[in-house]
Amino acid sequence: MPRTEWLTIEELAEYLKMGRTKLYRMAQDGDIPASKVGNQWRFDREEIDQWMKNQRSTARKMSSGGME
Repeated sequence: MPRTEWLTIEELAEYLKMGRTKLYRMAQDGDIPASKVGNQWRFDREEIDQWMKNQRSTARKMSSGGME
């Protein structure tokens, strides 16, 4: 199955192992990179992957006591 560039909310929920409701809220609040097309959210897989990597480095900085 080819890897699609744009994910639906259902595909993203499965990809990240998160609930759809939480992801909807994060998208609406601008906490996760997303695009709204009509009334549907779409997520660029590469942006999501980069966002996840950034979350990991942010968590490390916070756990080490340093906020940069």
